[in-house]
Amino acid sequence: MFIAIPLENKPSWQSPPWMTVLLIVINCLVFWVWQEGEERGAERAAKTYAHTALPAMEVPEFVKYLDEQSQNKDSRITKQLVRMTQGLQKSHDYEQLYMLMWQEGSFRRQLLAGEVIKPGDPAYAEWQAARARFAPQEPKPFTSRWAMSYEPGAGLQPVQAFTSTFLHGSTGHLVGNMVFLFLFGFTLEMALGAGLYLCFYVVSGISASLFAGLFYAGMGSYGLGASGAIAGLMAMYVVLYRMRRIRFFYMLAFYFNYATWPALVLLPVWMGFELAQHWMGGRGVAYMAHFGGLVAGGILMALYLQLRRKESVVEEAARDKQVAKAQADALQAAVQRAQQHTDALAFDRAARAWREAAKLAPTDPKILRAWFESARHAPASDDFHLAARAIFKLPARTDADRQLQHRSWRTYCERAQPVPRISSNTLHALVLCFVRLGEWDDAQKLCQQLEKAADHPQWPGTLALLANGLTKAGRMDDARRWLPALQQAAPNEPVTRWLGGAVR
Repeated sequence: MFIAIPLENKPSWQSPPWMTVLLIVINCLVFWVWQEGEERGAERAAKTYAHTALPAMEVPEFVKYLDEQSQNKDSRITKQLVRMTQGLQKSHDYEQLYMLMWQEGSFRRQLLAGEVIKPGDPAYAEWQAARARFAPQEPKPFTSRWAMSYEPGAGLQPVQAFTSTFLHGSTGHLVGNMVFLFLFGFTLEMALGAGLYLCFYVVSGISASLFAGLFYAGMGSYGLGASGAIAGLMAMYVVLYRMRRIRFFYMLAFYFNYATWPALVLLPVWMGFELAQHWMGGRGVAYMAHFGGLVAGGILMALYLQLRRKESVVEEAARDKQVAKAQADALQAAVQRAQQHTDALAFDRAARAWREAAKLAPTDPKILRAWFESARHAPASDDFHLAARAIFKLPARTDADRQLQHRSWRTYCERAQPVPRISSNTLHALVLCFVRLGEWDDAQKLCQQLEKAADHPQWPGTLALLANGLTKAGRMDDARRWLPALQQAAPNEPVTRWLGGAVR
């Protein structure tokens, strides 16, 4: 026996899993009201049966029937059961024998149809009269009516495929299934919603019943229990969490422990266990119903997740489109307001308006330039410093952007009050920009400023970049003037060694 129980989630009683609780209540009501009522009625009838003339005529035929069925290797009736009924016959325990006959649907149908004690038999008239007197004492069949029949010729039984999932063979069978229904059900109900969860539960249960019918048809008896539907829930659970590592309590035979596994690992383990039990000839448990439930539940959840992913992509694309349109509309409105203030020469208001537009398009060179041009009329304002920094931080992938940064830098240096407010990181980036433009004088001026903070981590690279650029541009005298700084900051750079050799 292999059991694995997830310990990862707890039910939220602020939003209770009422559908799972409702399913548990329905299963309990069906068992304790209708099935137990039928059982009690059969027990009362058994006491009456023992004192009628029927046992002497029916019991020998019943034992003979069981013995014949046990000869079939595919039959669920075992030699052990035959020996037990023979012992009950010898001890005249007709109450127990009646309960066995009550549960053996195939024999009972043949008996009541006159196919066991036939009209031509000498005892037929006596049997028929005794049966007529006893029949009112028997309860109306409930479990056998709504369970999946595995008798020969039973057919598809779509109604019983559904109703059998709410029937159970014993209190232990019921309690065990309800525990697992709750453990897996509440998590799935929270994930799927009550309606879809119920739909998947029912579909898994019906699929499990029909799947089991393919393997057990003609073997006699009937199939019942919520375990097929619950197996579907177990498969849905592991497919839902897939490779997420879940903490499980597991028990294998008499060994138990805790382990943390990727959830999806358990699906083939469960399926393999059910197949192994079936192939080993396990009787009394519809292992193929469990297997069918696992297959159905896994497919249902996989299809649901795939559909949800497709819907999410469509919804996300539509949402992104709406957001982009809203941003474009807002940007257009902000630019119009800013342009109106600019046209009216209200530069203070224009700068504030362009700042709002820049928040919506922080890398648009045209908007940043308009903001900078409006703000430069108030060189001590925060807008002027902010606009300049925004321009200097542009990615500057084109010469047009670099030219904008260079022109803005010159204007900023001339007008900024009280002094320029630019970080060292931005200055290092501007050196790269100016080197690429070939603006050597401004690049060297920046490096002269940066040399005062030579402990900056970018300083060796920036200095080497400048020296390489000057060398390639043929400005050797300028490059040599930086040699002492190179020897101190970047002594291992190739340009340092080359310039040092050229000096000697």
